[in-house]
Amino acid sequence: MILYHGSKQIIESPEIRIQKYNKDFYFGFYCTLFLEQAIRWAVRFDGIGYISEYLYTPDNNLKIKRFPEMSEEWLDFIVACRLGHPHAYDIVEGPMANDTIFNYIQNFADGKISREAFWALAKFKRPTHQISFHTARALTTLSFREGKEVRNEK
Repeated sequence: MILYHGSKQIIESPEIRIQKYNKDFYFGFYCTLFLEQAIRWAVRFDGIGYISEYLYTPDNNLKIKRFPEMSEEWLDFIVACRLGHPHAYDIVEGPMANDTIFNYIQNFADGKISREAFWALAKFKRPTHQISFHTARALTTLSFREGKEVRNEK
């Protein structure tokens, strides 16, 4: 399976970095099946970025959590991760909480909207996907293939 990572540089050797803000599935190295989504990640700040492409070889010995779609469990998992609660998975895969969805998640986590209101608001305009690697062992499932510069053509 081919996965893409969009960022400000080509990343031949992925690593897990602790960031200022918690992400959907906590700290990890994030990729996607969708090239267009990776391009959006890469160019989001100044219109120029890089796509790193990897061959992903699954390892059944790893602890993997998959969310096939947005669900109550997915919502609770993301809220916990965004609030700084770590998990024990090597890899987590599922839909992405984009910027708009993130605001709804934050409002739900803060008690400003109900669970029902969240689901009424949380409708993606396009499908999203993310797979995050949370341990050094999980990163060994990725083999770098190539990197290239991308630009926002809009």
